[in-house]
Amino acid sequence: MTDQNTAAFEKARTGLWTSLQKHLTAVYGAEKTFLKATAFAETFPFALHSASEEEQAEYASARSTLRDLYTDETTQLDTLVKAIRTKGYSEDQKKQLYLLILGYMDIAASVFALLITHVPTKMPEDEELTATQDKFERVLKFARLNVKGISGLLG
Repeated sequence: MTDQNTAAFEKARTGLWTSLQKHLTAVYGAEKTFLKATAFAETFPFALHSASEEEQAEYASARSTLRDLYTDETTQLDTLVKAIRTKGYSEDQKKQLYLLILGYMDIAASVFALLITHVPTKMPEDEELTATQDKFERVLKFARLNVKGISGLLG
Protein backbone atom coordinates (compact mmCIF):
# COMPACT_ATOMS: atom_id res chain seq x y z
CA MET A 1 0.00 0.00 0.00
CA THR A 2 1.34 3.40 -0.90
CA ASP A 3 1.71 6.30 1.48
CA GLN A 4 -0.62 8.28 -0.78
CA ASN A 5 -3.33 5.60 -0.44
CA THR A 6 -2.87 5.55 3.35
CA ALA A 7 -3.13 9.33 3.52
CA ALA A 8 -6.27 9.30 1.37
CA PHE A 9 -7.81 6.64 3.61
CA GLU A 10 -6.94 8.55 6.80
CA LYS A 11 -8.53 11.67 5.34
CA ALA A 12 -11.65 9.70 4.35
CA ARG A 13 -11.93 8.03 7.77
CA THR A 14 -11.51 11.34 9.60
CA GLY A 15 -14.04 13.00 7.29
CA LEU A 16 -16.52 10.17 7.77
CA TRP A 17 -16.11 10.29 11.55
CA THR A 18 -16.69 14.05 11.61
CA SER A 19 -19.67 13.76 9.29
CA LEU A 20 -21.28 10.97 11.32
CA GLN A 21 -20.92 13.03 14.49
CA LYS A 22 -22.76 15.91 12.82
CA HIS A 23 -25.46 13.55 11.62
CA LEU A 24 -25.82 12.13 15.13
CA THR A 25 -26.32 15.64 16.46
CA ALA A 26 -29.20 16.08 14.03
CA VAL A 27 -30.66 12.67 14.91
CA TYR A 28 -30.45 13.36 18.64
CA GLY A 29 -32.02 16.78 18.13
CA ALA A 30 -34.93 15.25 16.23
CA GLU A 31 -35.28 12.58 18.92
CA LYS A 32 -35.43 15.18 21.68
CA THR A 33 -38.08 17.18 19.82
CA PHE A 34 -40.10 14.06 19.04
CA LEU A 35 -40.01 12.80 22.63
CA LYS A 36 -41.06 16.23 23.86
CA ALA A 37 -43.95 16.16 21.38
CA THR A 38 -45.10 12.78 22.73
CA ALA A 39 -44.70 13.68 26.41
CA PHE A 40 -48.48 13.99 26.78
CA ALA A 41 -48.85 10.23 26.22
CA GLU A 42 -48.33 7.86 29.12
CA THR A 43 -48.49 4.67 27.05
CA PHE A 44 -48.01 3.74 23.41
CA PRO A 45 -49.84 3.46 21.16
CA PHE A 46 -51.79 6.42 22.45
CA ALA A 47 -55.23 7.84 21.77
CA LEU A 48 -54.61 10.94 19.67
CA HIS A 49 -57.86 12.50 20.85
CA SER A 50 -56.41 12.58 24.38
CA ALA A 51 -54.03 15.32 23.20
CA SER A 52 -54.97 18.94 22.76
CA GLU A 53 -55.00 20.41 19.27
CA GLU A 54 -51.69 22.12 20.01
CA GLU A 55 -50.16 18.83 21.18
CA GLN A 56 -51.50 17.06 18.10
CA ALA A 57 -49.96 19.70 15.83
CA GLU A 58 -46.64 19.52 17.68
CA TYR A 59 -46.69 15.72 17.40
CA ALA A 60 -47.46 15.84 13.67
CA SER A 61 -44.67 18.34 13.05
CA ALA A 62 -42.09 16.43 15.09
CA ARG A 63 -43.09 13.14 13.49
CA SER A 64 -42.81 14.62 10.02
CA THR A 65 -39.38 16.05 10.80
CA LEU A 66 -38.11 12.74 12.18
CA ARG A 67 -39.59 10.80 9.28
CA ASP A 68 -38.01 13.13 6.72
CA LEU A 69 -34.67 12.87 8.51
CA TYR A 70 -34.96 9.06 8.43
CA THR A 71 -35.58 9.13 4.69
CA ASP A 72 -32.73 11.57 4.01
CA GLU A 73 -30.26 9.71 6.23
CA THR A 74 -31.13 6.39 4.64
CA THR A 75 -30.60 7.75 1.14
CA GLN A 76 -27.25 9.25 2.11
CA LEU A 77 -26.13 6.05 3.83
CA ASP A 78 -27.10 4.00 0.77
CA THR A 79 -24.97 6.21 -1.44
CA LEU A 80 -22.09 6.19 1.03
CA VAL A 81 -21.84 2.42 1.52
CA LYS A 82 -21.93 1.87 -2.22
CA ALA A 83 -19.23 4.52 -2.76
CA ILE A 84 -16.92 2.90 -0.25
CA ARG A 85 -17.07 -0.32 -2.21
CA THR A 86 -15.70 1.38 -5.31
CA LYS A 87 -12.81 3.15 -3.60
CA GLY A 88 -9.26 1.85 -3.95
CA TYR A 89 -8.83 1.15 -0.25
CA SER A 90 -7.70 -2.20 1.10
CA GLU A 91 -10.37 -4.58 2.36
CA ASP A 92 -9.38 -3.85 5.97
CA GLN A 93 -9.67 -0.12 5.37
CA LYS A 94 -13.10 -0.54 3.81
CA LYS A 95 -14.17 -2.63 6.79
CA GLN A 96 -13.12 0.18 9.13
CA LEU A 97 -15.31 2.63 7.22
CA TYR A 98 -18.24 0.21 7.17
CA LEU A 99 -17.85 -0.34 10.92
CA LEU A 100 -18.10 3.39 11.53
CA ILE A 101 -21.28 3.46 9.46
CA LEU A 102 -22.70 0.41 11.24
CA GLY A 103 -22.12 2.05 14.61
CA TYR A 104 -23.93 5.16 13.45
CA MET A 105 -26.77 3.10 11.99
CA ASP A 106 -27.22 1.20 15.23
CA ILE A 107 -27.67 4.43 17.17
CA ALA A 108 -29.85 6.03 14.50
CA ALA A 109 -32.05 2.93 14.25
CA SER A 110 -32.96 3.22 17.93
CA VAL A 111 -34.11 6.80 17.34
CA PHE A 112 -35.95 6.07 14.10
CA ALA A 113 -37.77 3.19 15.82
CA LEU A 114 -39.76 5.87 17.65
CA LEU A 115 -41.67 6.32 14.39
CA ILE A 116 -43.04 2.81 14.92
CA THR A 117 -43.45 2.74 18.70
CA HIS A 118 -44.64 6.25 19.54
CA VAL A 119 -47.78 6.34 17.44
CA PRO A 120 -51.47 6.91 17.91
CA THR A 121 -53.76 3.88 18.03
CA LYS A 122 -55.09 4.66 14.57
CA MET A 123 -52.31 5.55 12.17
CA PRO A 124 -52.80 5.69 8.42
CA GLU A 125 -50.50 3.49 6.37
CA ASP A 126 -47.31 5.31 5.41
CA GLU A 127 -45.86 3.70 2.28
CA GLU A 128 -42.88 6.04 2.19
CA LEU A 129 -41.95 5.16 5.77
CA THR A 130 -42.26 1.45 4.95
CA ALA A 131 -40.03 1.91 1.90
CA THR A 132 -37.50 3.81 4.01
CA GLN A 133 -37.47 1.05 6.63
CA ASP A 134 -36.87 -1.55 3.93
CA LYS A 135 -34.08 0.50 2.38
CA PHE A 136 -32.46 1.13 5.78
CA GLU A 137 -32.43 -2.64 6.42
CA ARG A 138 -30.91 -3.31 2.97
CA VAL A 139 -28.17 -0.73 3.61
CA LEU A 140 -27.51 -2.23 7.03
CA LYS A 141 -27.25 -5.74 5.58
CA PHE A 142 -25.02 -4.51 2.74
CA ALA A 143 -22.62 -2.86 5.20
CA ARG A 144 -22.61 -5.93 7.45
CA LEU A 145 -21.94 -8.20 4.49
CA ASN A 146 -18.98 -6.06 3.49
CA VAL A 147 -17.58 -6.20 7.02
CA LYS A 148 -18.10 -9.91 7.35
CA GLY A 149 -17.10 -10.74 3.78
CA ILE A 150 -17.95 -13.81 1.78
CA SER A 151 -15.47 -15.95 3.70
CA GLY A 152 -17.21 -14.97 6.95
CA LEU A 153 -20.50 -16.17 5.54
CA LEU A 154 -19.10 -19.54 4.47
CA GLY A 155 -17.24 -20.29 7.71
